[in-house]
Amino acid sequence: MSNFNNLAILPILLPIIAGILSAFLNRRNVLLKWVTGIFVICQLLVVSYIMLQVFAQGPVILETGDWPAPYGIIIVADELAMLLVVTTNLISVAAAFYSFKTVNQNEQRYYFYTFFHFLIAGVSGAFLTGDLFNLFVFFEVLLMASYALIILGGSKQQFRESIKYMLINVFSSILFVTTIAFLYSVTGTVNMAQLAVRVGEYGQTGILTTIAIMLFIVFATKGALFPLYFWLPKSYSVPHPVVSALFGSLLTKVGIYCILRIFTLIFGHNAAFTHQLFIVIGVITILFGVIGALSTHNIKLIIAYNIVPSIGFILIGIGVFSVTSLAGAVYYLIHDMIIKGALFLIVGTIVMIAGTSDLRKMGGLLHQYPVVGWQLFIATLVLAGIPPFSGFIGKYLLVRGGLEEGHYFATISATLLSLLTLLSVMRIFIGAFWGEQMKEHRTVSTKGLLAPVSFLLAFSILLGVGGDYIYPYVQYIGDTLASPSYYIENVLKE
Repeated sequence: MSNFNNLAILPILLPIIAGILSAFLNRRNVLLKWVTGIFVICQLLVVSYIMLQVFAQGPVILETGDWPAPYGIIIVADELAMLLVVTTNLISVAAAFYSFKTVNQNEQRYYFYTFFHFLIAGVSGAFLTGDLFNLFVFFEVLLMASYALIILGGSKQQFRESIKYMLINVFSSILFVTTIAFLYSVTGTVNMAQLAVRVGEYGQTGILTTIAIMLFIVFATKGALFPLYFWLPKSYSVPHPVVSALFGSLLTKVGIYCILRIFTLIFGHNAAFTHQLFIVIGVITILFGVIGALSTHNIKLIIAYNIVPSIGFILIGIGVFSVTSLAGAVYYLIHDMIIKGALFLIVGTIVMIAGTSDLRKMGGLLHQYPVVGWQLFIATLVLAGIPPFSGFIGKYLLVRGGLEEGHYFATISATLLSLLTLLSVMRIFIGAFWGEQMKEHRTVSTKGLLAPVSFLLAFSILLGVGGDYIYPYVQYIGDTLASPSYYIENVLKE
């Protein structure tokens, strides 16, 4: 079994190797694309195999250097982590193949594919790490890659938004490492399993609750929750379409994953305060995200703003803190990762075709680009949670969990507000594809752009129509999140 445990490092190691190779092959365009394509497909196959083994046999724990937990660096490939790592690699496959047709040679010269792979390594590491300090390290890995990717192209808008993006993340990183130091001074450990044991032994006292709120502020900033979401919409709408897709589908989801993991495993002892706060913030986050999406005619901004309500909805599921709501939060999380990636790629294609991101200057694209139009229409239905698509199952579980626990006002308000996401994205379909075709639209080849989007939409649809098969696994993850002893016993072998 120990040899199999070594496989837990592969979701991090493979993209690092790919990134290093990409740096050496930076000026060999064709070979660089072949290497990237082969690596992303191999990574998807490897992580899928690991996930199947984890669901069949239980979590895979890698104790690096044979230092047992909680003393060494621990990689914990449990069911939740591997489900998110597989979803990450699905998105990386689509983004890589989309980039082959959209990232030009000049952009490749600035190490696009190197930072692309490092971003995937950082995200996968954040999902798999078993201690808070290494969570901080992997955050910095993915952030450094994102700093390089956000300015790819070098426009004035990108430089302006990159400064804001960097400043807010530097601030949150400083707060993160400071909070880890405070937590270590109180508990004497940064291993998440041992933290769960010691916080349970000490009781979640005032100082520990304060530390928990500080950690929440860090992850709320990275996850773009109210009122700390202001930096996200423009920062995610100005980069290259592939970069926007990676950011929108992955980066904020790392933040909400950290809240899900830490406030079910470690800081679940004062739920009457912390988790009630989550529900309130979640509803307000949905409200402001929807307002932002409805207030702009920039189609990139519309999709970027729609990241915010989905994060708020997941936070409500964490706040309700029942097995059903936690399963719903996980289901909705993987659904949203995939569909946001697809939507950003679709919008990127529309902007290429129309030559503008202003919805008022578009129209009639359905005549010349019907496949793009119907991809957007299907993606809109998936995003809004129309049955039988994946958004419906996640939303149904979240609503059912909220109502079962008596959170009627928050649940109903969040559901009604989230329906406005359908209106905000449907505006793009009607404005860009309906009506008379505008003369200034150019003829642009969509060869190589439709398949990556269809790939993501296929998995998103599968999450919905195959819900009877997938739901039991997600329900099992909900059970393990509601019972921290499962994670603790597997890591500490108690």
